[in-house]
Amino acid sequence: MEKKTVLIADDAEINRDILNYIFEGTFNIIMAVDGEEAISKIEENKEKLSLVFLDLMMPKKSGLDVLEYMNDKDLIDIIPVIMITGEATAESDEKAYEYGASDIIYKPFAPRVVMRRTTNIIELFEHRIDVERQLEERTRELIESREKLEKSNDFLVNALSSVVEFRSLESGDHIKRVKEFTKILLNYIRKHFPEYKLTKEQVDLIVNASALHDVGKIAIPDSILLKPGRFTPEEFEEMKKHTIYGCELLEKFNQEENEFYRYCYDICRYHHERYDGKGYPDGLSGDEIPIWAQVVSIVDVYDALISKRCYKDAYGIEEAIRMINAGECGTFSPKLLECFELAKDEIIANTQNIMN
Repeated sequence: MEKKTVLIADDAEINRDILNYIFEGTFNIIMAVDGEEAISKIEENKEKLSLVFLDLMMPKKSGLDVLEYMNDKDLIDIIPVIMITGEATAESDEKAYEYGASDIIYKPFAPRVVMRRTTNIIELFEHRIDVERQLEERTRELIESREKLEKSNDFLVNALSSVVEFRSLESGDHIKRVKEFTKILLNYIRKHFPEYKLTKEQVDLIVNASALHDVGKIAIPDSILLKPGRFTPEEFEEMKKHTIYGCELLEKFNQEENEFYRYCYDICRYHHERYDGKGYPDGLSGDEIPIWAQVVSIVDVYDALISKRCYKDAYGIEEAIRMINAGECGTFSPKLLECFELAKDEIIANTQNIMN
């Protein structure tokens, strides 16, 4: 096995000789006679050094100066340092440990003690570094695995939502716009209303979940879903059940403890609820309606207004925004309307970009 390399930095030749005598059969030895040379030798051999013996008091630069250099270069976490001194004080010991020294050995040296403490520290550092490398590798593997899973989930969610749009004879852009507008509005809510405690990670999940808001339409009969005109009262009551049908479909996956499932379920069931309690299917009001469902509700209405349907022409962007603010499409939370107004320019720009 290749010998490990240690650096002995001490201005006293006798101390260097003693340490060299202790270690010469076990380690490759590099010498330095002052602090400046120690720094130079560390820089030259940093990839292979297993340990540094560092005298506290040396000419040109002290042992503490060398420790400070190692801290600045982020070397103290990968190369252990043993301070050697014959003039220790409580203050100097505390300073050495504060700067990252692993141990302090006092002169005169006891060879067996020095050898044992040296090998122990080297082994401890090597073990810690090995564990950290394994943890980094495992973390990288987990991140890659999560990214692959997220891509698979995105594909399945988008595929399922596209089935709904295909069956409804829609272009497919509705889901794309709802996701984009949901993301914009949620970011404004995060910034201006921190009481909702939304994180970036939650926003990403909610945006993806918004694609499934109309998944229950799969269960609506073609005679109603594809009707070219307005619904009769009975047909409209059946159409409203898509919120319930969608949740029944999601329940089959039995993912109640999953955060993404909760967003999907809430959005699917409550995106037609209204802040004044006049929505459906449960007649919830105020913040009984989860904020993520409220957001999808308002962007779903906005996109419906600006989109052409078999029973209506598309409204202009500005007119759609006016109608929402005027309460012509149901009542929304004052906070939500405030964010909608703050996000207005970004929503308009994204609408024009997506539609062009």
